[in-house]
Amino acid sequence: MTRTGERPIMTSGELANLGEGSVAYLRKVSSDELRGRFPGLAEIAPGLELWALFGASGQPILLSDARDRALAGALENDLITVALH
Repeated sequence: MTRTGERPIMTSGELANLGEGSVAYLRKVSSDELRGRFPGLAEIAPGLELWALFGASGQPILLSDARDRALAGALENDLITVALH
């Protein structure tokens, strides 16, 4: 237990994994920025607008052309989603 006024300290590793396995974020992305985020992604047409679901640590989970499908993937994996703009 901490004294009044003190804050618990987290390591950068603990902070990076906060919410892992329970929280995911949904973000609209262009196909142009996916090459670095989704290693091994098959060739994809440039300029497409897609929806990506990432784990709390930034690990890619899924990619979809429809927001509702990406949200359904989160629900199937019991993940709470947050949106980033």
